[in-house]
Amino acid sequence: MEVLVFAGTTEGRLLVEWLDARGTCDVVACVATDYGVSLLAGGGHVTLLKGPLDDEAKRQLMAEHDFACVVDATHPYATHISRSVARLGSAHGVPVLRVLREDCDEGAWTSVRDAAQAARHLAQTSGNVLLTTGSKDLPTYVAGVPRAAERLYVRVLPTVDALARTQELGVPASHVIAMQGPFSTELNCALVRDLGIEHLVTKRSGVVGGFAQKVEAARRCGISLVVVERPEERRPKESDGSYAVTTFDGARRMLEDRYGA
Repeated sequence: MEVLVFAGTTEGRLLVEWLDARGTCDVVACVATDYGVSLLAGGGHVTLLKGPLDDEAKRQLMAEHDFACVVDATHPYATHISRSVARLGSAHGVPVLRVLREDCDEGAWTSVRDAAQAARHLAQTSGNVLLTTGSKDLPTYVAGVPRAAERLYVRVLPTVDALARTQELGVPASHVIAMQGPFSTELNCALVRDLGIEHLVTKRSGVVGGFAQKVEAARRCGISLVVVERPEERRPKESDGSYAVTTFDGARRMLEDRYGA
């Protein structure tokens, strides 16, 4: 039996590793970057594909394999990928399991819809800002926050592409923290204090993404927390009755019980 996994998150990596260790099925795991490939070492039952895959490549992949199901374990903010996966499953009559990241409890923070709204909010403030939202939306913050080169400190993945983007946007090297998370509360607090941070910006990345530790660090250090909320998770219009939304643990149970994976 074969299972297709779009594995753009820690949950996706763990599911692939779990399936590989069980050895009851063959897994095709799709990741978007070289960095993703480096984190997801393929095992004896895993074939790795580096994307992103366009629609034609996905259709060809489905034609070449007889997948029992497709697992969408992509990032909660990558809604365009989830819609594409839903269309793919529906078009080929293959069930889709959408794995949702476990959320954290509510806290005291300023909620914003997206990076643009976060930048507008920060433009009305003063003081240093620690961005923990990655490099993708960095142009929005650099363009929208006054004195960005002076105020912004950015935490990004330690990849060539991410570091090149910070350089292209004029972020001083002394303001770039290239590290792989998630991070402890203590490390977050140390960065906040050492860099004189007054505002911490994060996505609502859930338990696996270290969101609770950032909330607690902001509370301990007495700084403001700006949270880019998740897009609302809805069943895609492109999906049919074989589209299931579940958690990481639920996905493992369903893969075992429904598909014998």
